[in-house]
Amino acid sequence: MTMLIEPKIRGFICTTAHPTGCAENVREQIEYAKQHAHVHGPKKVLIIGASTGYGLASRIAAAFGSHAATIGVFFEKGASAKRTASAGWYNTAAFEEAARNANIYAKSINGDAFSQEIKNQTIELIKNDWQGGVDLVIYSLASPRRTESKTGTVYNSTLKPIGQAYTNHTVNVMTGEVFDITLDPATEEDIHHTEKVMGGEDWFDWMQCLSEHGLLAQGVKTLAYSYIGPELTFPIYRDGTIGAAKKHLYKTVNQIDTLLHSINGKALISVNKALVTQASSAIPVVPLYISILYKVMKNKNLHEGCIEQIARLFVEKMFSPAGIQTDDQEFIRLDDWEMRDDIQSEVSKLWASVNTQNLETLTDIQGYRHEFQKLFGFDIAAVNYAQEVDPVVHIPSIPEEVFS
Repeated sequence: MTMLIEPKIRGFICTTAHPTGCAENVREQIEYAKQHAHVHGPKKVLIIGASTGYGLASRIAAAFGSHAATIGVFFEKGASAKRTASAGWYNTAAFEEAARNANIYAKSINGDAFSQEIKNQTIELIKNDWQGGVDLVIYSLASPRRTESKTGTVYNSTLKPIGQAYTNHTVNVMTGEVFDITLDPATEEDIHHTEKVMGGEDWFDWMQCLSEHGLLAQGVKTLAYSYIGPELTFPIYRDGTIGAAKKHLYKTVNQIDTLLHSINGKALISVNKALVTQASSAIPVVPLYISILYKVMKNKNLHEGCIEQIARLFVEKMFSPAGIQTDDQEFIRLDDWEMRDDIQSEVSKLWASVNTQNLETLTDIQGYRHEFQKLFGFDIAAVNYAQEVDPVVHIPSIPEEVFS
């Protein structure tokens, strides 16, 4: 059954996705990855959180930048009689089709990556299909909640400051209204829950499972993504509940390094640039900051999206002949251009004067809206949205009966 599919946006969520638009978005990223190939890159890559944003870009860059075999783990929904599939579902279907056409191994596992069941399915797939072990594990999970496998306890993450309330500007992206928002401080339970969801515990569990089954190659690398940002976002990000979870993530690096010591493995954190993703759109204050940042960085020809960031990560920061490039804290810094003094100085000036009336001229709010809609396959020039499409799209490596 074909139908017209239009964006239905509620707050920071779009409840529809367009299969043709998502496929075009994936195709554009694939073309960029091909143009920025890295022959010294990984060859067997497991991506946990592989269907959108940085995780999807990582899968594309590995497959089409270094011809790597990939297994992607994610939790997405196929189409039903009443709704489209999720964007990540369409992204994965398009990626797998392109990979198979290029004779590149690609299989996917759909389910709760926090669960032991999905870990076990992944382990069995690697055992059956790959020889020599995984040489890169990317942990790019972005979820608002986690059910702990051992106890069944459900943890919900929060976006709150710690210690005291926080007030600053934010924007309604679709209406263009700039207004102040006040966020109440987190409780100890909020902090604990957010650490459980967004910290490093599950990353370690994945690596431990893979290690126990002998599925990690000599010299394996594992990478998690993070963000630090400028001082103006510190109360809601670095010094808030998210920041507490990220600090837990950073501590996990040492635990994983110890786990991987006997096979000369290495755990890494990549601090990335602020970008429009489904996760960042949910954080108050951040969309307005990103709109200003995009304006400044585009004016200086320094703007990068997800695929540009990850291509640079692989080519220049992780798999270059010079070796892994880190700062004095052992972080890979992909936010190096964002955090330049000249960039942040201009952002701060614009932040101090932005309001509803001058939003369109002082920021790149139009660019933000475009990138947000593009996440769901909309507002892409090459796509004819007046044409009906079939919302039912199958992912070759996932049995259809699971979603019937």
